[in-house]
Amino acid sequence: MTKTALITGASQGIGACIAKTLAKNGFNVAINCRGEQEKENGGLQTAEECRAFGVEAECFLCDVSDFTACGDMVKAVKERFGSIDVLVNNAGITRDGLMARMSEEQFDIVTNVNYKSVFNMMRHTSGVMIRQKSGRIINISSVAGLYGNPGQINYSAAKAGIIGMTKTAAKELGSRGITVNAVAPGFVQTPMTDVLDEKYKEAIIGNIALKRFGQPEDIANAVAFFASEQASYVTGQVLEVSGGMTM
Repeated sequence: MTKTALITGASQGIGACIAKTLAKNGFNVAINCRGEQEKENGGLQTAEECRAFGVEAECFLCDVSDFTACGDMVKAVKERFGSIDVLVNNAGITRDGLMARMSEEQFDIVTNVNYKSVFNMMRHTSGVMIRQKSGRIINISSVAGLYGNPGQINYSAAKAGIIGMTKTAAKELGSRGITVNAVAPGFVQTPMTDVLDEKYKEAIIGNIALKRFGQPEDIANAVAFFASEQASYVTGQVLEVSGGMTM
C-alpha cells in the first residue's frame, strides 16, 4: 500500500516544496491549508502538481493552532488515505519586533501557530502511528531556535520549543517504531524572506559560508531523508540546513 504523508502549511513555499518532493518519492500527500483562501491560492495547485507524479493528493482545511480541529483533520486524512505514515509539521508565521515593543498578541499568535500546533499534530497523529507500529515525524524548526535572532523572541522561542518536543517525543515513541526528527533551516528564499530589506539580505549572506540563501528544495530534501527507510535508525536529531551560517 502506498504510504501517506501529511504536511501542515503546505500551500506555498517550503511546505509546498516538501509536498511535491514526497509525492515524487511515491507518497500520497495530504496538504494542510489554514483556510479557503490559502487553498484556492496555492493548495489546489500544489495538490495538482503532486498528482502529476502518479500519487493521490488532497487539501484539508485546518487551523493547526486549534487542538480539536487538528484531531478532526487527522481523522479525515486517515479515513481518506487509510494511513498516516509521515507527519511534517511545517506551518509557521512571523510577527517580528523587539522584545521591549512586542505585544502579547504578537507573542501568542506566533507561539500558537508555530509551537502549539506541533504538539497538537503529534498528539493526534501519534495515536494513528502507534496502532500502525510505524511512522515518521519531521518537525521544521529554525536556526533561530538554536541560536536566537534579534527581533524574533516569539519565533525563536517557538522554534526552540519544537526541538525540545522533538527529542522528548523521540524517546516516548521510539519503542513503537516511530522516529521523530527536526530540520532547522537557515535563511531560505521564500515569500517570507522576499520582503526583507536588500541591505539586510546582503548582511545575512555575508555570514553564510556558501554565500547564498537556501532554496525550498534544500529543506525538502532533508525532510525526504528523514521520511525514508535510509533514516530508519535516526531519531531525536536536529539537522541544520543553513549553508554554514552558524559555523
